[in-house]
Amino acid sequence: MFNKNVDILTYLPQIMQQLEQFKQIANAENPEINALWAAIEDLLNNQFVVSANEDGIAKYETLLDIQPKATDELEVRRFRVLGRITESIPYTYNALKAQLNNLCGNDGYTINLNNETYTLIVKVALTSKKQYDEVDALLKRTVPANIVIDLDLLYNSYEVLNNYTYSHLETFTYEDLRSSVLS
Repeated sequence: MFNKNVDILTYLPQIMQQLEQFKQIANAENPEINALWAAIEDLLNNQFVVSANEDGIAKYETLLDIQPKATDELEVRRFRVLGRITESIPYTYNALKAQLNNLCGNDGYTINLNNETYTLIVKVALTSKKQYDEVDALLKRTVPANIVIDLDLLYNSYEVLNNYTYSHLETFTYEDLRSSVLS
């Protein structure tokens, strides 16, 4: 966004650029000006969740009372903050699906509401496994209390594993076959 390599000497008239005193002044001021530009850029980027750095996301998490895990990457923390900001009590199935789309993506989960048993079944895809805890927290905050929440991972099934040869699959453990994203 900003030119981070400012050389203040180039802003002076040509005759002044030749003088040693002004060269030394420029060498002393350039790092300060560049640091100021970087701080301004960070300040502008931290106004928006999608461009915020670690410090900016930490401020959003403090405001929204979100406790990040030590292992969370910046993108996971951004998703969590965005999910909390866009969240409202849905009261509708489609609004809940929209919130899950924000957290996991369109193909990152399955959802099924069984009206007869008042059960909401949500399965998070293995590709969205990092968002599992946030999905759990979202469902607990927004789903009405009379609906039972059945949340689980969408493990690999026979249909998925059937696309691979036995020699390829034998290199994995049972747990890896069940709960890892296979390439």
